Parts: sequence; C-alpha cells; structure tokens
Amino acid sequence: MAELTNLETFVATVKSGSFAGAARRLGISPAMVGRRIQALEEQHGARLIERTTRAQRLTELGESFFAQAEAVLEAVAELDDLTRTEPGKLSGRIRATGPATLGIHRLAGIIARFCEDNPAVTVELSLNDRRADLIAEGFDVAIRVGELQASTMIARRIGTYRFRCVTSPAYADAFGVPATPEELRQHRCILNLNMSPRNRWPFIGPGGTSVIAEVEGGLQIDNGEAQLAAALEGAGIVYLPVDLVTEPLRNGQLIEVLPHWQRMTLPIHLVYPSRRLVPRRLSAFMEAIAAGLKDTAA
Repeated sequence: MAELTNLETFVATVKSGSFAGAARRLGISPAMVGRRIQALEEQHGARLIERTTRAQRLTELGESFFAQAEAVLEAVAELDDLTRTEPGKLSGRIRATGPATLGIHRLAGIIARFCEDNPAVTVELSLNDRRADLIAEGFDVAIRVGELQASTMIARRIGTYRFRCVTSPAYADAFGVPATPEELRQHRCILNLNMSPRNRWPFIGPGGTSVIAEVEGGLQIDNGEAQLAAALEGAGIVYLPVDLVTEPLRNGQLIEVLPHWQRMTLPIHLVYPSRRLVPRRLSAFMEAIAAGLKDTAA
C-alpha cells in the first residue's frame, strides 16, 4: 500500500507541476510529498524528477515511469470496482468543473440527485467561467459550453446551450425596441466579457438569413447573473442563456427582443482525460450529467 501511495503522490506531482500543487491536491504537506517521491526513487534506484529551488522536470526515465504509474493506478481503481463486496455500489471521489450559470441552474440539481442515489460517492464541483486545466488542477471531468480547442482530451457532446435577447419593460417604454438586429446599434446593450467577440451578437432571420449585429454598451460584465440583474434594473438589452431568463420572461420582468429571430446556440460537451480505464463512478456520473441535460440536446 505504501508504494501505491507513493505512486499516487508522484503522479499528482507531475500533473500539478510542483510539490506544493501536489500537496494541495492530496491534502498533505509539501515536505511529505518530497519524502514520498524520495522513497519511490530510492526503492527503484533511479532519479525520476530533477528539482531545483525554482522548477522541476521529469528525467527521461521519469517520463516513462509516469506513463506506467498512471496505468497502474487506473488498473488498481478498476480492480477495486470489480472486487468490492457490493458490486453495484459506487464509491470514491469525483472532481468536476463547469461554467457558473449552467452549474447553478442545471448541474447542481443533477449532481445532488446523483449523490442521493450514490451516497458513498463524494463530488467536488468547481464552478467558474474560465476553462480549467483538467490535468494540472486534478479534475476528472469538465462540462464545457462552446466550441472546443483541439486537445488530447476525450469530448462527448451532450446538449445545446440556447440564448435569448431580452430587456426590461422599463427600458422598452423609455427607448423602444429594435425591429431588426441592425437597429441594436442604436441601443444600450449589456455586453458579456466572456463572449468573443463581445460586441457581435448572431441572429438568424425567419428566412434563414444569418446576421451579425454590431452592438455597443458602456456596461460590460463577465457574469451572467450580474448581467441579468443589470437588465432587470433597466440598464439595456442583453443576450443571455435561456436558463437565466425563462422565469423573468414568464413573470413579466423581462420582454423578448427580436422574438422572430433565432439566437446563437453553443454545444455542451463532457471533456475528460484520455484514459484506457474510466472508473465506474465516473462513467455513472457522466451518464447522469448527459441524461440530466438531454432536454438541451439539439
């Protein structure tokens, strides 16, 4: 068991890029990380990590050792799943990350139900609109909205993220509403700092014509809930996910702008490291997320 612990520490150190990072992931001190790495090197009679006061890097042997160590840990996890006394019971920890708005409005509820069905599984969910580095930060899976960059990760599309263009009745009474996307240029718009580019809102007309509206606005925010709050206060027109605006549209706090024009959609993906063996708890977790978001599928 001690060697497996040392292997886990070595893999965590490589993935996080430092002893301190591995210590945070494993809940131990950096000194303990160092002792475990040293014990592993002494046991195998080889230097695996070259370290200085400023940096660390794998030796040539360490690179090969890392690949094998990761495979061993994955195989042990799989064997644990297969040989436990209660074969149908899932246990262990899952670290997941996803965007804030989707996380608050959809993922939290889905994961709560998953945890209720699998009480021996612990799920750590980090919600952030930045794209976390799964390997360096130790996440098992990410739920991501938007087009993906090329990577070695496995990606599985599980749904579609939809948007609406809305404003408050107070703003509409004071300034009117545009009849076409081009007229948005004449209005105060609340821009999303996470959109790229933030000042170009896509629409598709009733006849299938694609239009990119060039918009302007003095208020630019990187959080959807804050954009919604500003729109409710009459700050302008905003382009937001359906999850945020459904209830305010239903109760009359917001009105839809350009209702006959289709808005942008973005894909929702599950993204996870390319592994030969995926623990059953993670497979079950991803299936629960996919099933919970199936009503967003295209």
